Amino acid sequence: MPKTSAYATFSADTPLVPHSIERRAPGAKDVAIDILYCGVCHSDIHQSRNEWGHSVFPMVPGHEIVGRVREVGSSVETLEVGDRVGVGNLVDSCRTCEACLGDFEPFCMKGAAFTYNSSEMDRKTPTFGGYSKRIVVPEHFALKLPKELDLPGTAPLLCAGVATYAPLRRYNCTSGSRVAVIGLGGLGHLAVKFAAAMGAEVAVLTSSPSKVESAKALGARRCLPMAGEATFAENLGAFDLILDTVSAPHDYNAYLSLVRPGGTMVVLGVPPEPSPVAAFSLVFGNKQLAGSLVGGLALTREMLHFCARHGIAAEVEVIPIQEINEAYERVLDGQVNYRYVIDMNSLE
Repeated sequence: MPKTSAYATFSADTPLVPHSIERRAPGAKDVAIDILYCGVCHSDIHQSRNEWGHSVFPMVPGHEIVGRVREVGSSVETLEVGDRVGVGNLVDSCRTCEACLGDFEPFCMKGAAFTYNSSEMDRKTPTFGGYSKRIVVPEHFALKLPKELDLPGTAPLLCAGVATYAPLRRYNCTSGSRVAVIGLGGLGHLAVKFAAAMGAEVAVLTSSPSKVESAKALGARRCLPMAGEATFAENLGAFDLILDTVSAPHDYNAYLSLVRPGGTMVVLGVPPEPSPVAAFSLVFGNKQLAGSLVGGLALTREMLHFCARHGIAAEVEVIPIQEINEAYERVLDGQVNYRYVIDMNSLE
C-alpha cells in the first residue's frame, strides 16, 4: 500500500507531528488526489483533543480538502486526471438507504465513513484526513470544482460553507428575508455572505465591536451587540430566520425572542453543555428551534456553483503545515481572520 506523508497526533494531549500513513491503491471507482490545501475546522481541534470523547489515535485531521486528481480507476466516469476536486467531511456511505438516496449521506442509516477519525465502510480500515499529501476516495465523493473558484478560499466551503448554506436553503432564505447571524467567525462570516447573496436583509449579532465594519463589508446591513437589554427589547420578533454559530454557552431563550411568529432559529454551534429551552419560548409564537450539521453531496455541489456565480469564497489565512499547532492555539484565542487553510505543498 502506498505511503503518504502527513501530520498526526497520537494522543489527546500531544501536538501534531510528521507521520507516514498508508493509503490504499485506487480501485475501479476510486480517484487518487494530490491535496493542495486543507482548511482547519474547529472540529479538528475538538477531535484531536478528544473533547467529544470518541477519538481514535493516531489521528490525521482535516476534512476541508481541495486538490487535483492524480489517478483514476478503470471505471471512473465523471473525473479525469488533472481535475480540481474537493472532498468534504465524508468519504463514503452505503448509498442505498433512505438517507443516502435523499441527499443526506452524512446521516447514512448504516453509518457514513467520515474523512477522519472514522472507518471505511468495511468498519476495519481507519480513515485519515487532509493534513496529508494524498487521499484516495470513491469517485462519488470527490466533487469537481467550478473553474472560477480560488482554491485556498474554497477549502472551508467543503465544511463551513455547506454547513451554513444548507439551513438557508432549507428554511427558504430569499430576497427580503430578515436573517440574523449570531457570531462572526469561520461559520458566521460565510452565513453572512450566503444570505446577502440570496437577497436577505442580514444582521449580525456579535460580542466584538471591532467586527462591525467587517460584518458590513461581508454584506450585513446591521450589527447588533450580543450583550445588552436594548438589543433584545428593540428587536423582538424582528427576524424570519436566525443562524446561531456560537459554541460558547449562551441563552437560547433570549435569542428565540428575536424570532418572528412562525420563524426559525437554527443551531450550528455546539456548546459544551446542554442549553435549557423554556417551552414558552417556542409555543408563544409557534417558533421552531432546529439543528443543522451539513448538507449532502448534491447540496454541496449546488453550493459550490452558487459560490462560483456570486464570487463567494471564505476569508482565509494560508499557513504552512509546520505552524498547525500554533494555529490551533490562535483559533482558540480568536486570533484568526475567519479561517486558517494549510498549504499542503509545505509538507515534504
